Amino acid sequence: MKDVHRRDPPVITTGPGSVYRAWEQFVRGDDQVLGVRPEVAVSWHRCRERYRVDPHLTEAPIAVAEIEHLPEHDGVFAELGFRAATVAQDVSFAGGVVTVTDASGRILAEWGDPSTLARAGEANLAPWFCWSESAAGTNGMGMALETHGPVLVHGAEHWCQAFHDWTCAGIAVRDVVSREPIAVLNISCWRSALPSFAAHWLTNAASTTQGQLRRRARNSGAQLLAAYTQARAGSAGSLAAMDTSGKVVIADEVASVLLGVPAATPALDVTVRWNPGLPQLIDTVRYASTQAARDPDWVGSTQIFTHLADEPTPIVIRPVFLSGHLIGNLVAFGASDGAPVGGVKEQRTRVDADVGLAQPRRVVATRENRMLLLRLPEVTVAESDGSDVWLSTDQGRLRAASPSLDRLGGDLADAGFLRVHRRYVVNLNRVREVERGRSGELFLVMEGDPDGMVPVSRRNAPAVRRALEI
Repeated sequence: MKDVHRRDPPVITTGPGSVYRAWEQFVRGDDQVLGVRPEVAVSWHRCRERYRVDPHLTEAPIAVAEIEHLPEHDGVFAELGFRAATVAQDVSFAGGVVTVTDASGRILAEWGDPSTLARAGEANLAPWFCWSESAAGTNGMGMALETHGPVLVHGAEHWCQAFHDWTCAGIAVRDVVSREPIAVLNISCWRSALPSFAAHWLTNAASTTQGQLRRRARNSGAQLLAAYTQARAGSAGSLAAMDTSGKVVIADEVASVLLGVPAATPALDVTVRWNPGLPQLIDTVRYASTQAARDPDWVGSTQIFTHLADEPTPIVIRPVFLSGHLIGNLVAFGASDGAPVGGVKEQRTRVDADVGLAQPRRVVATRENRMLLLRLPEVTVAESDGSDVWLSTDQGRLRAASPSLDRLGGDLADAGFLRVHRRYVVNLNRVREVERGRSGELFLVMEGDPDGMVPVSRRNAPAVRRALEI
């Protein structure tokens, strides 16, 4: 524990003192948060109920692992770093620091006043330490990852008492296709007000970076349309072009019926692209995007359930690249392993079972700054919650080291685990009861949690019935 926090009592300036009194009561278990801004109260609830962050934590934990990100995200980090460096002197004059984090809340770089940087180091407000809500409670960087738009956290609004001397403002830059966070830009000041320009500068920096991403995404949409047109000329099968998040850019007449989207209607702008409403397909395309980003020659095939079809439809997925960056996939419906996509002979691997992929023997989870290696039978359910994946285990609820439920579900597909919903992967060996709802929907009662039920989506219900032989 750093003795600096014992020497200097926190300066309570928010509300005046009312927020601190509400914080004291909430930490003791009271749900009353009078005088606290709603967005802060919601964050406190997440910290106490979901993440179980110790409010008496004195420093942020070290980032457990570097998360995977797309190559173009490096450009976002560089852009934000450039903007942070150009304003660093002005922030320094105000006695503040400016930071850039990745999507996990891991600080990548930091600039600012030397004395404030030294003070920040006492709380691990420094590169390679994690400031997500799940790691360090309510703070500017963590809240920005959880919400859309700029955020301000002042004094006692921080979840951890050791950070009550700080005021910080942050904003996330998000992928314009998936809306998932890429990075956070943040300004923090110790025992002083934020610079007057902070809010405007943060908003402008994020908006400018988002604008660049939107222009790039529109160019990507045009390139996907061109790749679709070229592939259609060399193939008689039905075809659709989908971006990396699983949204449809264009589909032919047959594919549009299977996907439930308009036929032959290009949607280049990310704000108007079509959502097929098929979680299984969306998960498959996202998984394919992950694999193709690692191996540009990767092409996959599998079977999915589509609209107006009682039986699964075979598909082949071929990635599309622009200047070396993955921008989406061409999905051919009704194609078999022996039929080339777009007239090009390709070597395929299975989407749902990679060739040569060894069955994992452990699942890695995290608790504070420790890593836990769990045997597969110990894991009951994996649940996606925002940018995190949580595991229900024999050791309690733990955060998975993997930030992607798609990847975790793919790795465990051959180990008795099944994706039953866009938010849930379950251990089939731990299913104890299957309950049918009034409208015919299915719910799974898992071993060790008789009062909780995992919903099964309509599209995943046939796979669940087959797996459980019901």
